[in-house]
Amino acid sequence: MNLGKYLLLVTDPMNISDEFILLGFPCTWEVQIFLFSLFSVIYALTLTGNLCIICAVWWDHHLHTPMYILLANFSVLEMWYVTSTVPNMLANFLSETKTISFSGCFLQFYFFFSMGTTETFILSAMAFDRYLAICRPLHYPTVMTVQRCIRMGACCWMCGFSCFLLPVYLISQLPFCGPNTIDHFLCDPGPLMKLSCMPTPGTEIICATFNSVLIFSTFLFIISSYTLVIRAVLRVPSAEGRHKAFSTCGSHLAVVSLFYGSIMVMYVSPTASNPAGIQKFVTLFYSVMTPLFNPLIYSLRNKEMKEALRKLFRNVIFGQIKPLKN
Repeated sequence: MNLGKYLLLVTDPMNISDEFILLGFPCTWEVQIFLFSLFSVIYALTLTGNLCIICAVWWDHHLHTPMYILLANFSVLEMWYVTSTVPNMLANFLSETKTISFSGCFLQFYFFFSMGTTETFILSAMAFDRYLAICRPLHYPTVMTVQRCIRMGACCWMCGFSCFLLPVYLISQLPFCGPNTIDHFLCDPGPLMKLSCMPTPGTEIICATFNSVLIFSTFLFIISSYTLVIRAVLRVPSAEGRHKAFSTCGSHLAVVSLFYGSIMVMYVSPTASNPAGIQKFVTLFYSVMTPLFNPLIYSLRNKEMKEALRKLFRNVIFGQIKPLKN
């Protein structure tokens, strides 16, 4: 079959695909309308929740600390993360063709996975911040200054958008000569490589190795940081101090568990081992549902954030949009 595709590519270069069809979730028109409505609401709630956290950190001077600056960065990332896929998915629910251009597909591929990579770095930076604050409290004010925190956040963004250039380049160089239907709702590397006219074991191994190194290195760093944090917290004599520390770290660990649990299912093993249905639903969970849950996790378990949001809503209702000092 692969030899036939290759001969077709050589004898008829015009057969090279210049667009793809994102199959998405094939179902009846009524179900498509229901899914469109459902994900429209989820998208709006996700943007609203993360925007509230950003505004609370921006306007409340008490939250101008490294932990909340990183959290605001995380919320900005989550807004762009869902925006890289959900609007196109919503358009496909109402479209008959469900097509995406070659360049559009790889742009979505690049931005979606670059932001996913950035998320692993920002979660690692947040874990390091909590480690310094709890395990090295005397050094924390001098080591983790606001300026250094901003530089760390900028480094996370730059590294995240640099790391995925190689996998995107390798897959974009593969010959695609039909069929051009991607059994997914986004341009994912696994389904894309299956559409190649030629076998791609080398590219699959490189991508799987890259994903494994990235995911496990950041995951082990985060788990090591929180292990040291938990050991330090257990030695705190004050029950109130232990509760506050566990509450903050519990929020971070919940987000880490949701994100890493789903991406490990997807990208640590070679792509061919995951059925299309599992790929779509696991990707849907970590790319659409976790950005919805994260603002709830951080706001419900954090007294300072709840108080800042309460002040923000009160000021918005009474028309006093200004920095919150009290």
